[in-house]
Amino acid sequence: MENIKLVATDLDGTFLKNDRSISDKNLEALRLLGRKNVVRVVATGRNLKKVKEVIPPETPFDYIVYSSGAGVFNWKEQKEMFHQNIIQSSAQKLLSYFTAKNISFHAFFPAPENHNHWYFRGDNSCEEFERYFTFNQAFSYELNALELPETELCQFLVIIKENRIHFEKLKAEIEAICDQIRVIRTSSPITEGYIWLEIFHQSVSKGNGVKQVCDLLGISQEQTVGVGNDFNDLDLLGFTRHSFFTENAPSELKNIYPLVPSNEDDAFAHAIQPIVL
Repeated sequence: MENIKLVATDLDGTFLKNDRSISDKNLEALRLLGRKNVVRVVATGRNLKKVKEVIPPETPFDYIVYSSGAGVFNWKEQKEMFHQNIIQSSAQKLLSYFTAKNISFHAFFPAPENHNHWYFRGDNSCEEFERYFTFNQAFSYELNALELPETELCQFLVIIKENRIHFEKLKAEIEAICDQIRVIRTSSPITEGYIWLEIFHQSVSKGNGVKQVCDLLGISQEQTVGVGNDFNDLDLLGFTRHSFFTENAPSELKNIYPLVPSNEDDAFAHAIQPIVL
């Protein structure tokens, strides 16, 4: 890994420990990268408010690619740089589809205010849906199916039990509704055994978010490193030239990229060690 100019890391299950803390070694790794003038990027599924709940303002990152690439935030200057929401016409089609099918879902306000969201309880409401609602109740608004909001939306979230065939079928059905969206799979960060099915604008991905930063700074793809741990990191690691999965990644992903130790064992610090030696 020579002439590296940018390192991007996922947060939960990768940079953060299971208790959401930052290890001393990972924090020191960030400082060492800064001394080498390497740009340090978070690429996370968290919205910006949730990023700030686990990353103290003095943490030496440079940019935050949040909500799986729906937005890019300059961490040093605390300034919004870019965001991409689902256009209103597509949002309306999705809202109508889920309410007509009576499927439980969350629909998030346009970025960067997408910590706020509407929720709808359908026939498939489950314990995981209720757990998510409980954690985010302060920013939740019940959706009236007879008076759907007429606005752009950042994303949708549908929670299903772990079942690859069910996921693939639902993904295909949703993506057929309109061609301006895409569906991303994420393992639940709350409870094992559930899949989070997330819907974004078709151009949104962690990889595209990091590409925005690279284009801004004149950094080539060959000069990038990425570290992740889950299905929603595939776009990120598909973009970065040197890519790593953590040991705690799902077993079906472990043969795609080289492995570093788990998030509990300083995965990030191990991945960037060749850069700072």
